[in-house]
Amino acid sequence: MSDLLDGSMPTRDVDAGTEDAGTGDAMDVILAQWAQERPDLDCSPMGVIGRISQLQREVFLAQRATFARHGLDAPSFDVLAALRRAGEPYQLTPTALMRTALVTSGAITQRLDRLEEKGLITRGRSEADGRAVVVTLTDAGRTALDAALPDHLETEHGMLAALSPEERTQLAGLLRRWLITLGRVPGGMPDPS
Repeated sequence: MSDLLDGSMPTRDVDAGTEDAGTGDAMDVILAQWAQERPDLDCSPMGVIGRISQLQREVFLAQRATFARHGLDAPSFDVLAALRRAGEPYQLTPTALMRTALVTSGAITQRLDRLEEKGLITRGRSEADGRAVVVTLTDAGRTALDAALPDHLETEHGMLAALSPEERTQLAGLLRRWLITLGRVPGGMPDPS
């Protein structure tokens, strides 16, 4: 896995299950160019960040296509999934949803408006505290999420097919550590609480 992060991992033909050593990617070319032009600089972070940027684009496109087949988009899926994970009665406050999705209150309001218009969620007063608003997953919302989830997971498994289970576990651990670290430094990720 360290090879994956330093950019020297050979590419793998997923269908054939073979590795094609010596095949580079666009970041290899970019890094070689910077090494030629600015050998005084350590440009190795570009190898990681640049590849993550490329992966983000690929993940976005694959997820968008998957969710579209179910009449959803990624933000809608995130909200429905958070409610479904909450367990019966599939309710959360808008604040809890906002923390889960790491978005602003305005963004979560827009997401909830769209989902409510589609009949996938309802908003109402909490039975425990009549002042609090709760968002509830409707039967239609649960059906939509439960239909989309297996397709979504199939898409994600496909995107990770070039990695062994051990490599996936190692990558997940490295990314977790990195995200936690970014949350502790100036300019890093905001604290969701």
